[in-house]
Parts: sequence; C-alpha cells; structure tokens
Amino acid sequence: MRYFLDISYRGANYHGWQIQENAVTVQGVLQKALSNVLGAKIDILGSGRTDTGVHASSQIVHLDSPKEIDAALIFRINGYLPKDICIKSARLVQDDAHARFDALSRAYVYRITLVKNPFEIGLAYYFYPPIEIDRMNKAAAILLQYEDFESFSKVHTDVTNFNCTIFHAYWERNGDMLYFHVKANRFLRGMVRTLVGTMLEVGKGRMSLDDFVQIILAKDRKRAGISAPPEALYLSEVEYPAEVYKHV
Repeated sequence: MRYFLDISYRGANYHGWQIQENAVTVQGVLQKALSNVLGAKIDILGSGRTDTGVHASSQIVHLDSPKEIDAALIFRINGYLPKDICIKSARLVQDDAHARFDALSRAYVYRITLVKNPFEIGLAYYFYPPIEIDRMNKAAAILLQYEDFESFSKVHTDVTNFNCTIFHAYWERNGDMLYFHVKANRFLRGMVRTLVGTMLEVGKGRMSLDDFVQIILAKDRKRAGISAPPEALYLSEVEYPAEVYKHV
C-alpha cells in the first residue's frame, strides 16, 4: 500500500532532508523509525530537499507500507521519532503516486522578526529596521513576470533548467513579524533564501527596483544579494492533483 505522509520538522539538528553518509538527516531518521515500527525495510522519498537548518511545517513523503497506517500506528511511529520530527497524517494514494514528480506546487514561508526576541531564536531571522515593505512587495511582484531564476540558484549544482513558474510572492507584516510567502511549481537550490536576501537590499534602499530586474536578467548568482539564514525558512505546503489520492 502506498501512502503519502504529511510531516513537519525543525531542521536545526539535521544536515538537511536528504540522506548523506556520515551525517544525520531528516530522511535518514524518519526511514529508520518507519522501518523499525513497520518491521520491514522502508524507503521514503520526499517532495523536495530542504537544506541544513531549514524547517518544514508540511513536507510530503511517499512510501510503500506492508501495514495499514492508521492513527494508532502514527502515534507509535511518532513515539519512536525525536521530538523535532512529527508525522501529522497519512493518506492512501495510487500505487504509482510520486511525492516529487506528482507535485503541482510547493510553498515556502520566510519569517523575520523586527525586534530581538529570545523565543524566535532558531526560528526566525532578526533583521533590524528601518525597512520599506512596500518596495519589497514591488520587487516580489516583479518575480511573477519572469521564469529564469538562475541568478538566485546555488552554483555548481547538477541543474540545467533554471525556469520556475511563480504563482504568488508577497510580503506581509503582523506586529513585529515579517513574512515572505512564495509559491511555485518548483524551486532551485537556495532560491528562496537568495530572493529574501536580495529583496532585503531593496527594502533597505540599497538596491533599486531596476537593479533587481537587472539581476534577474543577468542570470548570474554573483549579482544577487547574500543568502538569508536557513533557520527562518519553512516548507509550508505541497499541492497534488486530487486523482493521486485513493478515496476509501
């Protein structure tokens, strides 16, 4: 039986999502827990990779299970997992459903605290104002006009296609917190954090909107801003077509 698991995790203690030799990763810890509780070797595949320190409030993985995964079994698996990884739910899917390739979109949220807040350590980026959110939203709106985001991708990756379709991108402020929301069909390695770092330059008045456009057109990572810290980034949603799910 193939399932989609909806999981959440805090990334601080992990070297990213994907299994690596001699490193503790979310995928590795989750696979071990599932294999132990289900009594069989379980391989899982996620909707995408998150980098070291990045969190997920909703990451989707698929697996083939020899047992029905109900609420009681989820409770048992969560008891085996460390406190910073949690399975939220499980849904039966078609036998060929794929967590990565069937995804229609992915969404991220980047959290910034505008005041020093000890309760946001490791969960948000402390960025001291003044900052012009209207200018940053104008920069975010520009993203929807383009598809090639090579300037915001990590270099020396195996990616040859830098095109992404961005469905929405905007900043919002709530009290002392600032959030960047972005949703696209796919993301490049390091893309969201580099977008955030570059738009913060726009917000502080160090970069014009025309400069921002020229960075996109340059297709050169050296032209963009610094990458914002990983601990404030969250994978927040992965969307699939309704037909991947089995209705029982």
